[in-house]
Amino acid sequence: MTQRLTDKIVLITGAAGAIGQAVADAVTAAGGTAIGSDLVARDGVRHALDVASEQDWLRVVGEIGMAHGRLDGLVNAAGLAAVGNIEDTDFATWRRILSVNLDGTFLGCKHAFALLKQQGGAIVNLSSVAGLVGGHNLTAYNASKGGVRLLTKSVALHGARVTPQVRCNSVHPAFLEGPMVETILGQTGFPDGARARITRDIPLGRLGTPAEVADMCVYLLSDESRFVTGAEFVIDGGLTAR
Repeated sequence: MTQRLTDKIVLITGAAGAIGQAVADAVTAAGGTAIGSDLVARDGVRHALDVASEQDWLRVVGEIGMAHGRLDGLVNAAGLAAVGNIEDTDFATWRRILSVNLDGTFLGCKHAFALLKQQGGAIVNLSSVAGLVGGHNLTAYNASKGGVRLLTKSVALHGARVTPQVRCNSVHPAFLEGPMVETILGQTGFPDGARARITRDIPLGRLGTPAEVADMCVYLLSDESRFVTGAEFVIDGGLTAR
């Protein structure tokens, strides 16, 4: 079970972030080759990639094709969050959140697809519980993550029609320990109270961890999930069960 991704090559966006780092570590531990990407290349980040730039995607996918000749998995983990209701959210913030979270996922699926379909592969798109339920002060984030959810289903249906097939699923975490949640909590103006309220709302009584999300991604990238596509996997401690 520790070599679930043996010989699989997986591109991960947002690899400098908490989830992206955890996914890269989990892919490596499972025997795969993790190709990390983020805005700036550094340790653990092989490619500089602005996910909202089509030219960047064309360059990175081309480099992977030249180096490896194939791609077995893609994890679209790059993302931004912003607190704001429909009245507070300015258009520039709206465009910035949508460009990274939704446009970036679209471009990744689109331009990695040619490599993925050469031998068959799997895409994992990071959405959120905010892509399933609304929040009064998450206008742009809700819209972007809801878009990722249905984009995933469209890609999955197309991927099922090609040979070899390409699977595509979305993962929907609740609040996780890490910088993104700390940023969101800070934007509320009362971070300690907001954290306590969030924790109370989660039936399991705690925030999740990036490693728990990474474990789900490994399953969806592996052959164990070969009959799974177009599905959404909620990792929320029971938050949306009510």
